[in-house]
Amino acid sequence: MAHDTAHHHESNTKRIWSVFIILSIVTIVEVVLGIIKPEFLTDTYLVNMSLLNWIFIILTLYKAYLIAWAFMHLEAENKWLRRVIVWTAIFLILYLVFILLNEGFYIYEVYNEGFVSWDF
Repeated sequence: MAHDTAHHHESNTKRIWSVFIILSIVTIVEVVLGIIKPEFLTDTYLVNMSLLNWIFIILTLYKAYLIAWAFMHLEAENKWLRRVIVWTAIFLILYLVFILLNEGFYIYEVYNEGFVSWDF
C-alpha cells in the first residue's frame, strides 16, 4: 500500500501579479495627485494638514499593509498575531505622523510670527 506522499504546491504567480497591479495603481494615483495637486485638496485642511497630505498618508499605509499582508505572509497567520502586528504598526506610524506634524506646525509658527528670524 503505497501512499502518495508528493506535496502539491500551488503557484503564487497569480497572487503576486494581482498585488503588483494593486500596488502599481495606488502608486500611479499618488503620482498623478502629486503632479496635478487639485486645489480643493490642497486648500481644504483637516487637523492642520491638507486633505492631499492625508490622502498620501492613507495610501502609503495601505500599500505598507498590503505588502506585509501578501509578501510577509501575514494572511496565513493566526488572527490575533495579525492584529497585534498590524494595529501596533498603524498606531505607531499615526503617532509619529501626529508628533511630526504638531512639532513642525509649532516651529513654522515660531518662525512665521517673527519670534526667531529665518536667516540661518
